[in-house]
Order: sequence, then structure tokens, then C-alpha cells
Amino acid sequence: MDENPLVTIITPTYNRADFLPYAVESVLAQTFRDFELLVIDDGSTDSTRHLMESYTKDLRVRYFYQPNQGQSVARNRGLEEARGEFICFLDSDNAWLPDKLQKSLDAFRAHPDVDVIYGDFVEIDETGAELGTNKMKRHTGHITFELLKDNFVSMNTTMTRRQCFSEMGGFDAADRLAEDYGLWLRFSTRYRFYYLPEVLGYYRVMEDQISSDKVRRLDANERLLLSFLDTYTGCVTSKQRRRGLSHFYLRRARLLATEKQFANAYKDILRAAKQDPFWQGPWRGAAKVTSRAVKL
Repeated sequence: MDENPLVTIITPTYNRADFLPYAVESVLAQTFRDFELLVIDDGSTDSTRHLMESYTKDLRVRYFYQPNQGQSVARNRGLEEARGEFICFLDSDNAWLPDKLQKSLDAFRAHPDVDVIYGDFVEIDETGAELGTNKMKRHTGHITFELLKDNFVSMNTTMTRRQCFSEMGGFDAADRLAEDYGLWLRFSTRYRFYYLPEVLGYYRVMEDQISSDKVRRLDANERLLLSFLDTYTGCVTSKQRRRGLSHFYLRRARLLATEKQFANAYKDILRAAKQDPFWQGPWRGAAKVTSRAVKL
């Protein structure tokens, strides 16, 4: 095995023995072969350790066990152990298409001024059945303003220069809900992102995922956004800050309306309007929420 592989893939896992083989085998099936796969077991109590014994016969695969401390700590452990020039993340219940690594590296060669490459993914259910391609609007370049509106950078499709982590650090170990969002916001203040309009992987949607509680996740995002803007005061203009926050509050209002929390939805619409009163978005949002409420 090359002791200095070009790419390091970090897979944190916790009690995902039923799905982990799907993730690992999608890495081993990559058309680009110069990589290492680090599986960071965050205190699993299932058969994960036994399962990994067969995979570590491939010297490109390394397995690490640690007491349960959360996904952010597991990812940071992977960053400490990484030897590659480029870093990728693949959660243990997701998977890649076979040419994910090669397409990402080709994009870096075509765009040498870029630091983070990311793309699209197909959502799958617990059985692996495809639910459709995620259609979020994504962006290239210095994307801080756009990220204020929503996190459109899919962690499992990214490839990032290791230098970024050396210069700006890894994940916030205290954050268990929005650690990837916080990372991309920080990186966006210094580095260029490139959206590769290709499907690179599969994202599994399951009931027990932390991200399935969308309201709770958006509440965490609000705290993260406000803290980020207070810390990186010059990263966007005053107008961009207001418009970005207005977008965020309107997005949460729409979600609250789908959850039939209409009083809270209207509160967020007011927050959106206070941030950017001359933008028509909050007023259109109010009309839609009212229409939904009336129908019920």
C-alpha cells in the first residue's frame, strides 16, 4: 500500500453494521485506486468490529475504535489519521457511484484554483430503493452569502484539499446537529467551492437519523448562523447578512407550516420581514402559509 495515498476517505460509524458494507464496498469499487479508507467506529455495540475484520485485509482500509463521543469527534479523529492530499467523507449508511473519486479529481485538475468540489446525490430509502435526485440549487465560487440561505453542500459528495483543514481546523466537537454546515460556512470565508453537476453518490433517508428532525436541525442552524456572523463579521455585506437571514427564517416558516405549527411559522415570517422588509419573499411566504392554514 502507498503510505502517502492521494485521497483519504473518512467514514464515521455507530451501530450501522447492517449498512456499513454498502458504504465500504462502494469505496473499494472506485475506478480510482490510490486511496485509503479510515473507518472510525464511535463506540458501536453491534457487530461492526467483527465485520471490519474482513475488510482490513485490504491494506488500504484502516479501522479505529473509540468510546462514543459523537460524529464530529469521529470525523476529527479521521482527520488526525489522514495521510492523503485530498479528504472525502462518506457516512456509513450511504454510498458512492464507482467514478466518484475520479470525477472529483478530474474537476480539481480542470479548476486548480478550487479547494472544495461537491456534487449531486440520489436519495434512497432504508431498503436501497431510489427516491429521486436531490434538486437543491447549488453554487460555485465564494459562496458564503448563498450558504446563509441554506446548506446545499452535500458532505458525502465533497472532496476537499487537506490544506483547508490544516489552516482552519476540523469540526466543532460540541455540535451534533449542524457540524457540516458550520465547517462549510467557515471554509467559504477563505476558499473557493466548485459545484460539479454530476450525481456522485446515494444518500439514505431513515427515521432514526438526527437530520430527520428537521425543525430541531433548523433551530441548531439558526444558532450556528448567528454565531458565525458574529465571528466572521466581514464575510458578507450588511445587505447580504439581512437577505441571507431573511431567506433562512422564511425557509423555517415554510417547514413549520408543513408541520401545522402556524403560530411559529408566522413568527418566523415576521423575523424574515424585519431582516429585509423591502424583499417580497416574506410577504409571499405569509400568503402561502395563510392559504395552507385556511385549507386545513
